[in-house]
Amino acid sequence: MLTRQQFDVLHYCATHSDRTQRDVAKSTGMSLGSVNAAMRQLKGEGLIEGNGALSAAGERALEPYKVDNAVIMAAGLSSRFAPISFERPKGVLKVKGEVLIERQIRQLHEAGIDEVIVVVGYMKEQFFYLEDEFDVTIVVNPDYAVRNNNSTIMRVADRLGNTYICSSDDYFTENPFERYVFGSYYAGVYAEGETDEYCLVTKGKEKSIVDVTVGGHDAWYMLGHAYWDRSYSEEFVRILQEIYDQPATADMLWEDVYRFHVDRLHMVLREYPAGVIWEFDSLSDLQAFDSEFIDNVDSSIMDNICRVLGCARSEIRDIAPIKQGLTNLSFRFYVDGKGFVYRHPGAGTDAIINRASEAASQEVGKRLGLDTTYIYEDSDAGWKISRYVEGADILDYRNWGQVESAMKMVRTLHDCGVDTGFRYDMHSATKDMIGMLDAAERTAFKDFEQLFATADGLNEQAMEHGGRICLCHNDFYSPNFLVTDTSMDLIDWEYSGMSDYASDLGVFICCSEHYTYEDALRCLRLYFGGDPEPEDLFHCVAYVCVISFYWFVWALYKDSCGDPVGEWLYLWYRCAKEYGALATAMANELGY
Repeated sequence: MLTRQQFDVLHYCATHSDRTQRDVAKSTGMSLGSVNAAMRQLKGEGLIEGNGALSAAGERALEPYKVDNAVIMAAGLSSRFAPISFERPKGVLKVKGEVLIERQIRQLHEAGIDEVIVVVGYMKEQFFYLEDEFDVTIVVNPDYAVRNNNSTIMRVADRLGNTYICSSDDYFTENPFERYVFGSYYAGVYAEGETDEYCLVTKGKEKSIVDVTVGGHDAWYMLGHAYWDRSYSEEFVRILQEIYDQPATADMLWEDVYRFHVDRLHMVLREYPAGVIWEFDSLSDLQAFDSEFIDNVDSSIMDNICRVLGCARSEIRDIAPIKQGLTNLSFRFYVDGKGFVYRHPGAGTDAIINRASEAASQEVGKRLGLDTTYIYEDSDAGWKISRYVEGADILDYRNWGQVESAMKMVRTLHDCGVDTGFRYDMHSATKDMIGMLDAAERTAFKDFEQLFATADGLNEQAMEHGGRICLCHNDFYSPNFLVTDTSMDLIDWEYSGMSDYASDLGVFICCSEHYTYEDALRCLRLYFGGDPEPEDLFHCVAYVCVISFYWFVWALYKDSCGDPVGEWLYLWYRCAKEYGALATAMANELGY
């Protein structure tokens, strides 16, 4: 094995024709004396010729340090890069005239690294052309939506050796890649003052990394690519296989796996000056680097905003994603100091949502004063622009004053007498989704058939007793209320249509998370203005079961689309069972 100084000199001689000791010293940072000693030693061992050229033995000595390949991670959604990432992956964006991932592949090829593996997931089809145009290998990561980038590493575990680990959205103003690398490193740049980046604690002249902290002060931090030598790759894969099935691992970056096992994974810091490595976490970051990007990027979303609000792209400011919401992707932005929200349809929603119905209901809701935020919706494509309400909170299920206001609002909707012409039967929609789920075998568990039979039977009984068809919101729960000290708006009318009035009450109750049956009764009394008649009470309780089952099946469907909704899946399952039993008992008492 070579020492670091021997490697640096030998590597320089292998890649440069001008091999004076002064040139070697300038490139490697070694002193002239150290270069002189290393060259004498290498010549003495027969690794370099008298003119500094490598001998056959020198080429063999460098062989263990030769880079095998590079892995470019391109599977993630990059949700912080809204709205552009809603339309295409960040890696295929054109920055200063070049597609990000294409520029990086060219830099790798220029360094003599021919084997490039691109791991894709989100909108993967937009990367497929790289295989023919750049002779890369495409690997699909099907777990990109439910795991962090550790799943990308697992997908290529058998290909790792002397390997560069890269991100598709990095931009290098200078080519950082080399044909031969001495050992594992992580690229880093210096942050003056406070930073929330992954900061590197090193020791010794070699700058061996001994700790990684999240956040720091006046520190070198991870930015850009990393290089793994064979021993590092083998140990990392070993560790990842040990912990991969642990629940906590799913959300980890591979850098988290590294920092939790830094004692087993040797890596050094390779320092880069400011301005060489760029990562664009947000659209504003990219605009700061490429001022013409926003005007040149092909984006129907930006065009939609400009057309509806009558503004120029350059006037769209302070874009920030909004994480809340189970169905869609949304972001907030400002134009001329006024805040707006753009709603982009989520994955799979076109199969279960009638956008024309939503748009018609939104107009009614705006006219009734129930949703003053609504500005425009495209009834074909499903995108929507609304007014952003500063300082708004969602409805508090334990604030009974707010609950009373909500019940008055939904009663206003139910009594408005408007027929939009769009029928939405939530139980029929449940059956449609079950048909889609059967193809994916997501209903093949022990009590699904019994749960369906209960909801189906109660739906039939409820239709016979106490029903009334009217315009309903059908997504009537806490996050769809914007509440301030002086206002309350009911937003997100995606599932609205002509339905049984109890659909809204069923949604409100089953989405409360922790309401008891007594809490549910209190809601119903606020809606009816007193105690409901026994027939109406049965009708509403039965609908809590029917609607809970609807949302349970919806959650299964979203999960099958790679867009899981977390604990709601279980909460709706439990609510369907509980209210199914209550309604069944009521039906028996009433002699139905």
